[in-house]
Amino acid sequence: MNTAVKKLLRAGKALFLAYDQGLEHGPIDFNEINVDPLFIIDLAHKGKCTGIIFQKGLAEKYRAEIKKSGVPLIIKLNGKTNLVKGEPFSPQLCTIAEAKKLGAVAVGYTIYFGSEHEKRMMETFEKIEEEAHAAGLAVILWAYPRGKSIARKNKAKLMAYVARAGLELGADFVKLYFNGSTKDLAWSVKNAGRTRVIVAGGSKESEKKLYARTREIMRAGCSGVAIGRNIWQAKKPLKILENLCKILWVKK
Repeated sequence: MNTAVKKLLRAGKALFLAYDQGLEHGPIDFNEINVDPLFIIDLAHKGKCTGIIFQKGLAEKYRAEIKKSGVPLIIKLNGKTNLVKGEPFSPQLCTIAEAKKLGAVAVGYTIYFGSEHEKRMMETFEKIEEEAHAAGLAVILWAYPRGKSIARKNKAKLMAYVARAGLELGADFVKLYFNGSTKDLAWSVKNAGRTRVIVAGGSKESEKKLYARTREIMRAGCSGVAIGRNIWQAKKPLKILENLCKILWVKK
């Protein structure tokens, strides 16, 4: 295990606070409190998150506060808005040199597997993976099946496929969506081999469902979760983080 990967884990588990939704979704997710990145940075610190996910603009504008928080920084290297329709494509927006300069411990990159633009994203990822590892940064692959070609394909098989792709492409972590079946997720974890599986949080759900889903995720053998809206949209986000920490690190 390389040094960068170790920095993102505590006792082998990961809890990433995701806050890259502003570019992807626009301000629709925010309220008067969580629209402020300072609130998110403080929350990640107090909630003992093992990583915080920002696009490069936030990482640059709030660099001092991120560094002071001590929470490892993960910079998302690509992204898109939801204003353009059609086959999904997420271009690179930040370089490895920029991420390193901004103090990142790891970088993230999305590939929409099944999109007609898959080839372009995979070629970019290959260069990113090589440069990031040479610079001592961990690499997280956002592995999302999207596009017309996979519309009717089995979701369990797609989840295992993209998990395997994370291993084959050299990612340290692969971040994917959970289809709800612990058995299917466990098979995906096996397919990922020595690439660690992180499950994305997704849209807001009840606390009860969030905790139950997180228990299933960890039971399947995943290394952790990357959650955003289900934490910082909550009325008591710090309490959510405390409970998630108990699920991830406190033995029953």
